[in-house]
Amino acid sequence: MQKEYEFNNKKYILDKDEYKVFDYEIVKELFTDFFNDYDYVLGDIAYNKLRLKGFCEPKNRRFNKTNNIKELDSYIANYCAYNCKWFLLKKIK
Repeated sequence: MQKEYEFNNKKYILDKDEYKVFDYEIVKELFTDFFNDYDYVLGDIAYNKLRLKGFCEPKNRRFNKTNNIKELDSYIANYCAYNCKWFLLKKIK
């Protein structure tokens, strides 16, 4: 069973965290209601800074080519710092 986390009254599971960098308290500080409509939230860390980005499944009304969850690997390779550490939160519906 994966642990659940709550941000803005929405529940998430930690879907991926190979580098063991997820920190609930730090994410909670940055997590705004902007992310409420996204199915996934990527957190990438480079130069000791955490950035968050929302991603969607194709059926989500906010879906477009720049936030397609199927393009996650491409996004990490092209828009995140080389060899950055990252984690992925998945919204529980």
